[in-house]
Amino acid sequence: MIEISHPHPLRRLQAAGLASLWMGLGLAGLAALSAPASARVPDVGGPLGTPAAELSLVFESSGHEAMDAWRSDFAATALRQGVAEETVRAVLSDISPLSLYLGDPGGETATGIADQAEFAKPIWDYIETAVTESRLQRGAQKLGDMRDTFEAIEAAYGVDRQAVAAIWAMETNLGSYIGSFDAANTLANMAVEGRRRAFAERELLALMVLVGRGDVVREQLLSGWAGAMGHTQFMPTTFLAHAVDFDGNGRKDVWDNAIDALASAANYMAASGYQRGQPWGVEVSAPPGFDWALADGQDRRMSTWIGMGLTPMTGAPFDVGEGVYAELWLPAGAQGPKYLLFPNFNVFKTYNRSDSYALAIGLLADGMVGETGPITAWPRELGTLNTQQIMDLQAGLNQLGFPAGPVDGIAGRGTKAALRQFQVAFGLLPDGYPTAAILDYVLAAAG
Repeated sequence: MIEISHPHPLRRLQAAGLASLWMGLGLAGLAALSAPASARVPDVGGPLGTPAAELSLVFESSGHEAMDAWRSDFAATALRQGVAEETVRAVLSDISPLSLYLGDPGGETATGIADQAEFAKPIWDYIETAVTESRLQRGAQKLGDMRDTFEAIEAAYGVDRQAVAAIWAMETNLGSYIGSFDAANTLANMAVEGRRRAFAERELLALMVLVGRGDVVREQLLSGWAGAMGHTQFMPTTFLAHAVDFDGNGRKDVWDNAIDALASAANYMAASGYQRGQPWGVEVSAPPGFDWALADGQDRRMSTWIGMGLTPMTGAPFDVGEGVYAELWLPAGAQGPKYLLFPNFNVFKTYNRSDSYALAIGLLADGMVGETGPITAWPRELGTLNTQQIMDLQAGLNQLGFPAGPVDGIAGRGTKAALRQFQVAFGLLPDGYPTAAILDYVLAAAG
């Protein structure tokens, strides 16, 4: 774990006040960021315990009634937690509705938020657009051109340089596009839209801390559409916990300073448990008759997997010890590529919880050092289910007593585990891969 220090000491009353608010906004989300205690409860400055009646601020109208009402309430909340009035005004004064979240200024339901590609696309299409030859070549070139920088970051944080470069490539195409949204405005819109209000408000509070402490300048807060900032797309809470001034110029700058951004990403990955020199995953082959019900979610020692006949697709021996634990993952069922996954795969998912995203990071990292994959072809002929079909599948599995979880149209680990249970119960190949044929089978069984 990397020790992170902050320039200003905590004051107990301020810490207690902000901590109580952050717990109300979702402490589990903060814990998921692996932020140290000193980052979770920062010094925000200003008095606490001010009567609510004295905490109202007047802003010019944003042109959106719900946004104005939310801003008034949230500004009072921030002031009550000790955020200085000038900081609240700096962050919230110029917010305005975005059609992406709120539709037209009249307040209609948002229609612009598209499904994220890593959940909506077939995995082979997602990988094809994420792991491009251009990214691989440019990433390899950056690793060469910035060799001294990457060596220093690798030595400081114990994160393999190609993994850091892969995050950089995936998040902003190696810094070529860091976003044109305003982070505060984007998060305000997200809060007003409502589906991720607690998350957005927590991030806005962190943004206020950063602005109030002088860690960032309000005008520099460019972000992507969801509020992530800079070369390596840090959310404000992640910046607060893990951003570093690696070049020693007195500023933590993830927007205009790639060195700080890359070191900050490495710091974040190190704090999330990255293991230097360990693979994120190894593509494997299996012997005939292998029990696919053992895949997805069941960690076993490498000695066990080896004993079951799993071998690397490359033909080389495994380069991890037999006592190491790994999970067998079938991203596209028994006919597609198969991977043994190691802890670094989950570290990639601290950036994005999608398995497809983490696979893309792993393939980019490998490809930048000349190890291309996957070797096995994707089973495109099987096709994929659309969102409504996945919802029908989830509802059918739930009805039959196989717990697929929320009917949300995302075929994640829970849905695939439930499908595998169904396949075992009905004597089908238990690979957990949702196809049109298996959907028909489930719906027929559900009656």
